[in-house]
Amino acid sequence: MNFIDRTIGFFAPEAGLRRATARAQTAVVMNYDAASRGRRTYGWKAPATSADAAAFGSRERLRNLSRDMVRNRAYAARARDVIVVNVVGEGIMPSVRAASDNVKATVKDLVERHLLSVRLDAGEEYDLLEMQQICMSTIFTDGEVLIRRRMRTGGYGRHLALPYQIELVEVDCLDTTVQSWGENLVVEGVEYGPTGAIEAYHLFNEHPGAVRHRKPLESTRVHWSDIIHLRRFDRPGQLRGVPWLAPVMMTLGELSDYQEAQILKQRISALMAIVLKYTGGTPRAAQAGAGLEDLAPGAVVELPEGAEPTVVQPPTVDGYDEFMARGLRTIAAGLGITYEALTADLRGVNFSSGRMGRMEMDRLVRMWQRGMLIMQMGEGIERWFREGLALAGHRGLEFTLDWTPPRRILVDPTKEIPAMIEEIDAGLNSRQGVQRELGRDPDRIREEREQDAEADGQLKFAKPPAPSKPSADAAPAASEKDNS
Repeated sequence: MNFIDRTIGFFAPEAGLRRATARAQTAVVMNYDAASRGRRTYGWKAPATSADAAAFGSRERLRNLSRDMVRNRAYAARARDVIVVNVVGEGIMPSVRAASDNVKATVKDLVERHLLSVRLDAGEEYDLLEMQQICMSTIFTDGEVLIRRRMRTGGYGRHLALPYQIELVEVDCLDTTVQSWGENLVVEGVEYGPTGAIEAYHLFNEHPGAVRHRKPLESTRVHWSDIIHLRRFDRPGQLRGVPWLAPVMMTLGELSDYQEAQILKQRISALMAIVLKYTGGTPRAAQAGAGLEDLAPGAVVELPEGAEPTVVQPPTVDGYDEFMARGLRTIAAGLGITYEALTADLRGVNFSSGRMGRMEMDRLVRMWQRGMLIMQMGEGIERWFREGLALAGHRGLEFTLDWTPPRRILVDPTKEIPAMIEEIDAGLNSRQGVQRELGRDPDRIREEREQDAEADGQLKFAKPPAPSKPSADAAPAASEKDNS
């Protein structure tokens, strides 16, 4: 018992007994060392906050720090590019499936004229595929991004295939000063209904961080149906996102500072300095050491009597590569990408290690593609597209809009493609399934092959000849050549 327990036990024995009993029971029940409170867990933070409350009040600073790191830290910019190029690449392409050829042709034409055109953008700068790249980049840096639908009528929509455009909006435009709307709660510009679902967004008419504003800054309530809110979900009940650099931001910043310190240390190591040491009682000359600043190979410099030159031994840089490699591996693991992709360091990588690393990363990439760009962005774009078809007079069209991720880069095509062919031949996978895994549209491949066959004057596809097998006489020679 400590001093407090003894004091309470002296003045209030019953209360002291309860404290001692509770302390003894806690010591018996506490089976997890990590849950204990002591020297080893001192400084650990474990607030019992909800998913969105964990970053409440910190999102703006996290966004600003993350953006600054991407602007000024090479590895942060590299990590963003690696994730964007693997998740989006050339773009997640929409493809149309329909039972009627006329319906398919009509919808496909509108997809190309509207979704895959720069006219889809409110500023007419990006098409859908470029928007995917920008959205994924913003999700990495800011944690979330908003896509707003803008309806176009009259002269504003005369040149459009469908009467709407979309605008990419940063979450900085959320009006955090609004606290409620009727009986609905508004938190950081997001309005929640009685069931907890998002009902509206309160957005400024312009970015609050703009250099100059065309109009006075004011916010407008935008219904959820006109907003696609892209972010990554990590916990139940989560409706907001956080920058992806948050778990590794401290490590990335300290590693960058260490790198700059080592660069400065290396610069000092490259310098040659001389210190003049005078013996006791020797008077210092008026121009002592003149000519040392111009010291060059073969130079002769006269020193005053009693001065002894001493060359300064600058510090050396040791352990730099190992320390940087360890830190960068930590950052790569925290972001879910490979060390080789983050650093472009391919030393010591063979087919097996490269493929194993890519297998884990590819699983995360497919999860990000489906969770954000297909189920959130793709579903929202398709909903707006169907509503736009109805407004443009195209009602009752039965079709399905598929989304095909970009082509997956093969580590070693000479080994992976034969394995895919064997899967198809063994019935473990379909040809369409393999084509989609590689990021190709089966319908487009089929159409292009038909066009090739027609151009060659063929009625059916010609089966490629089977590879010739080496003769029995040639086999030993080939084996000896490989061994050599």
